[in-house]
Amino acid sequence: MSGLLAEYGLWLLFAVVLAEQLGLPIPAMPLVMLAGARVADEPMYGVIALLVAVLASTLGDLAWYVAGRRHGHRVLKLLCRISLSPDTCVRTSESTFTRYGLATLVIAKFVPGLSTLAPPLAGALGMRPSAFMLFNTAGALLWAGAALAIGLVFHEQIGVVLDYLAGLGSAAAAAVGTLLALYVGYRWFDRQRAMKALRAVRLAPADLLDMLDSGVDVTVIDVRSALIADAEPVRIPGALHIALEHIDAAAHRLPRDRPVIVYCACPNDVSAVRATLKLRAAGIVDARPLLGGIDGWKAAGYRLEMIEPAAGV
Repeated sequence: MSGLLAEYGLWLLFAVVLAEQLGLPIPAMPLVMLAGARVADEPMYGVIALLVAVLASTLGDLAWYVAGRRHGHRVLKLLCRISLSPDTCVRTSESTFTRYGLATLVIAKFVPGLSTLAPPLAGALGMRPSAFMLFNTAGALLWAGAALAIGLVFHEQIGVVLDYLAGLGSAAAAAVGTLLALYVGYRWFDRQRAMKALRAVRLAPADLLDMLDSGVDVTVIDVRSALIADAEPVRIPGALHIALEHIDAAAHRLPRDRPVIVYCACPNDVSAVRATLKLRAAGIVDARPLLGGIDGWKAAGYRLEMIEPAAGV
């Protein structure tokens, strides 16, 4: 990598940072740190590298922000479908936005998964473009500056490591490539195995509609985050809004002699599945997640009701 950086310099730095922010599984920080190590000999190189890294990061983030503004949470679902990260990444990002608001964009690049998801989530939630650019650029400056500073401080140690790897030649590159391939393969296999197990327990929207229309005494729970529920204030008729984070505390108040159906608005119904597992652990054995969540329900054309501003648990 150091040889490529020496040969292609700032163009390589720009390309790698942009690729990472667009969602490719390419770690950009090590390359920015390598650029920082070079600052010890060329001080002005650090200023240029900082500007290049921030520009590349901002362009990638802006593309996702625009996609989020135009296509809403469908973009987040796409990201989680193609990502090797767990599907709970969207939920984690929503929770972080709920807690920290605009400051999330400043810290996002230091949190795996959140770095790519924060810009489209900001767009989907309707964040103003001016506010997005201000806080996102501040985050990019902080991230790139920190990586360059680390490279500068440890430039001697980085040089020793690079010299050692250069001495190993192609064997080192082959070993790194093999380890990366094994890691990606394991994550993909583990993800597929988990998703196969989840599909077996979900209830189809048509089955829930039949239960409601036939008068079955059923409890329906909406575990969407407050952010998502506020952005789309509709629910399946009669559903209780209990955020995933509050399921454990609310479980003792729920009936145990009737079916409990849980839905969310997340990729692969993962939040609903997690809530279902918590409810079953609390003794509610007939708890099941709804296949496709509220999006699947809406796609089928089934009735919805508005959420009153004061609703929620």
